[in-house]
Amino acid sequence: MEIIRTVKNLRKELTPLREFGKTISLVPTMGYFHEGHLSLMDIARKSSDIVVVSLFVNPIQFSPNEDLERYPHDFERDEQLAEERGVDIIFYPDVKEMYPEPFYTYVSTEELSRVLCGASRPIHFRGVTTIVAKLFNIVQPDIAVFGQKDAQQAIIIKQMVKDLNFPIKIIIAPIIREKDGLAMSSRNKYLSTEERKQAPTICKALTRAHEEVRLGNKNAKEIEDLIREIISRACLAQIEYVEIVDDSTLDKVEQIKPGTIVTVAVFFGKTRLIDNVILLKE
Repeated sequence: MEIIRTVKNLRKELTPLREFGKTISLVPTMGYFHEGHLSLMDIARKSSDIVVVSLFVNPIQFSPNEDLERYPHDFERDEQLAEERGVDIIFYPDVKEMYPEPFYTYVSTEELSRVLCGASRPIHFRGVTTIVAKLFNIVQPDIAVFGQKDAQQAIIIKQMVKDLNFPIKIIIAPIIREKDGLAMSSRNKYLSTEERKQAPTICKALTRAHEEVRLGNKNAKEIEDLIREIISRACLAQIEYVEIVDDSTLDKVEQIKPGTIVTVAVFFGKTRLIDNVILLKE
């Protein structure tokens, strides 16, 4: 496995592989790998000849009051885990490499970025789509793999690929959970012992909602209210939003249909957790 720090060297490495007909996959990450990240690498390994994992904590998707400075990192650990998963290249640039000064150009998906997480994090998705577009241009992958846990991000990336004519197949991988149901996230390490004990209430609420819908209740407001009621039983939980939306437009729906997504954001202390479930999945 190679560690490459510059755009120039990465392109130099990938160009002959592409000319020889090798298929290339990209797994964009911010590091501090857990089984969720590793599952994306496994999918990429099965789907392509060459697996590139980018590891870059992207500063332009963090607001001033967010956790950029304390975002967890352990490159040596990440390097070992990626190599064990059969990754061929880790692209590990610094901020100056990705955003040489002056930097003026950003990519935005407009409406899709203003709702759900975007309502409280107004610059977040502009930062995400900008860095992903840059990575797509640098790596020129045939396939890119993202996780379903960041459902809004996945929908936005798919829309960006369509709108900007990127010749890339986007694979969305299932959420990987802890044994108690908590969706795996690098930020879970911020949780206190008691917060960690209560956090699986999110998954319990989503599971109950999914069961309720399967039993025939298609009323979105009633299902949202049920989720809120269950999560609120965790005394440390502070709900930011619970919304049931269309899986392509992110518009709120009144009646649940196949593919509709229920998505939530909940604070436990200062730690913001997101989760979702696809309802009536076909």
